[in-house]
Amino acid sequence: MKTDYLSSAIISYKSVCLVLALFLLVAPMASRGQQASGRTLVTPRMRVIVDNDFSGDPDGLFQLVHLLMSPSVDIRGIIGSHLRVGDGFDNSSTQADNAAKKAREVLQLMAIKSPIPVMAGSNTGMANDTTPVQSEAVTLIINEALRTDTQLPLYVLCGAGLTEIASAVLKAPQIADKLTLVWIGGPEYPDLALPPPNYSSVEYNLNIDLSAARTIFNRTRLPIWQVPRNAYRQALLPYSLLLTKVKPRGKVGAYLSNTLEELMLRLQRYKVAIGETYILGDSPLVLLTALQSSFEADPSSSTYALKLAPRINSQGGYDYNPVGRPIRVYSQLDIPLLFTDFFAKLELMNP
Repeated sequence: MKTDYLSSAIISYKSVCLVLALFLLVAPMASRGQQASGRTLVTPRMRVIVDNDFSGDPDGLFQLVHLLMSPSVDIRGIIGSHLRVGDGFDNSSTQADNAAKKAREVLQLMAIKSPIPVMAGSNTGMANDTTPVQSEAVTLIINEALRTDTQLPLYVLCGAGLTEIASAVLKAPQIADKLTLVWIGGPEYPDLALPPPNYSSVEYNLNIDLSAARTIFNRTRLPIWQVPRNAYRQALLPYSLLLTKVKPRGKVGAYLSNTLEELMLRLQRYKVAIGETYILGDSPLVLLTALQSSFEADPSSSTYALKLAPRINSQGGYDYNPVGRPIRVYSQLDIPLLFTDFFAKLELMNP
């Protein structure tokens, strides 16, 4: 009997040890699994400064929300920029201030804890292509570009005019080789695409500050990833997806949807029928940065041509420049990746 009791005790002891060993083995795996389902496995691998006309076309607000939900970017500042004088979206004289206010609303709505500087750029464009504007936003760009305590690449993301980045390079030309400008703007290149029907001869974002664009293209060596009109018009959001994938997703989804629906109602009053899609033309700024490939990081699922940077003339057209630096001109964007990621992040934030 004693032998049987001892044998049972040994077996029980071994069983407990086996269970304990399995627990110690599995626990770290479970912990790693929990980390994998959250944001801890994705860390910033680039710095970005966001510059956009948030008091204008609502597409800038969609882009800002998407970027704020993207853990691979370290947002170093948000700049509210101006529109063209008398713009129908905001015809005030405080367009940049209004844009910065909109950006702060988004940060508050999303309960962003990290301190991201938000500031207004200049409320006016550059007087000419050699005279920079003065603003704290210009200083922000220069200071971030001149940092020596980080190896993370810096991208300046412009979804409107180029006033602040042009002024920054004029004031501190040495920053031209320390950042990449990603710009939504400019007309079609004749060898890549045709303009749309009833197009504006001067593309909308280019027309916000033509002098600033001429500074960037004609007077600097700044690396440019350009998303011209034919490319950014590919970012079509159907109204059906706004209703099913965005609007139900908490306060943020409702905010974005209401902003766009208010614009749609406003356009109806002016007898403008926009159909059932809306161009989220600024969202490629997220696609080309936060959604770069895992290895050999690059926007590998979108297509671009390397072109010599043209000179931009006083009419807003391209003049061939045989000594222009090579720039990327995007022609085809991975819109499924862009919108799938946006909807998934909204769902994760508001399950």
